[in-house]
This record gives sequence, structure tokens and C-alpha cells, in this order.
Amino acid sequence: MFKLASILLFSTAASLSYASEPKEALAAFHAALAAGDKAKATELLAPDVTIYESGYVERSRAEYASHHLPEDITFAKTSTRSVLQQGERVEGSLAVIWQETETKARIGGKDVHIVGTETALLQKNGDSWSIVHVHWSSRKPK
Repeated sequence: MFKLASILLFSTAASLSYASEPKEALAAFHAALAAGDKAKATELLAPDVTIYESGYVERSRAEYASHHLPEDITFAKTSTRSVLQQGERVEGSLAVIWQETETKARIGGKDVHIVGTETALLQKNGDSWSIVHVHWSSRKPK
């Protein structure tokens, strides 16, 4: 009985770490940032991910993890991000998700309000989806 319970527990835990739908994978990535879970956030990125933000490019999961990820986690943990609109297109093992977001935070005693756009390209590997490209841009609200 213990062995069966252990197998079921392990199977459930393993399945929780992989998203079966592209939107779930992207949502899990943002949730990991907000939770401060660097391991989970990087797990959802393909090793050769490219991330475009503010005219800069990070060309791998390792580069992002060692450079900009800690700042993104710090910001996500202290902000509230809402998805205003979202679209998705899935063609075989590739998916594109685009989002319009609103993020609010209080940083250094100042209120921060950002309207953002995000385009993410995901690829299916087996039963799970990984993020292979992200493009973020943002602006102050009108």
C-alpha cells in the first residue's frame, strides 16, 4: 500500500510541474515569478529561449537566469499583474500567445502603473509546453 501511495504521490507531483496547455505554461511562468520560484520559472523556459525586452536580448535560459530573472522575480513579487486581453493560436507543436497586461506596484515609496504587451512562442515537447521566445514591451498608461 505504501509503495502504491508513493507512486501516486510522485506521479501527481511530476504532472504538476508540466503544463499540458500553452496558456497553462505561460501562466505557470508568471506565477513562478510572483512566488519567487526561480527553479520553476527556469524549468518552463527552453534552454535556447530568446527574450526581447526594451531593446535588449537574452539568448538562453542560463543567460536570463543569471542576468534579468532575479530582477523580474523581485518586481513580480511586489506587483500585481492583470491580463486585460489574451489571444492564442496553436498549430501542431507550436503556439503563440499574446497578452495585454496592466501591472501596479509600489516601489521606493512611489506608485508604478504599467500597461504591457507580451508575445510568447511555446513549443510542445512530449506532453508539456516550454517557452522558446518572449517579447515584452511596456509603457505608462495614458
